[in-house]
Amino acid sequence: MIVQNSCGAVLLGRREKNASYPGLWCIPCGYVEYDEDVRQAACREFYEETGLLVELGDVFTVLSNFHNPETHTVGIWFQAEIIGGVAKAGDDLAELGWFLPDNRPPLAFPTDQTVLDMIVMQLAATE
Repeated sequence: MIVQNSCGAVLLGRREKNASYPGLWCIPCGYVEYDEDVRQAACREFYEETGLLVELGDVFTVLSNFHNPETHTVGIWFQAEIIGGVAKAGDDLAELGWFLPDNRPPLAFPTDQTVLDMIVMQLAATE
């Protein structure tokens, strides 16, 4: 889920010490369960990791993830707006933070770098 505040900052999570890529930051994410709709999974995973309820928007992008040579996955980044809940890191995340897309912390996943670069390009095109 790509959630931006009124200043354009994106909500990111710092991965906990027992998660893969500990201490690095990511766009909150997760896996779809076998019998789960992808949109429901996105909302569930976002809630589990952030404590926030979101209204799902459009698909921002779809990319292949090549960071794990043992498992090829496909990422779907949805745009979303917060509609409730209380912000609290959970599941694989130890901390939440808001970062401008062009001023980000060290990221866990190369595709998150690509997504944030796309947001920067999109913002530049609308100025």
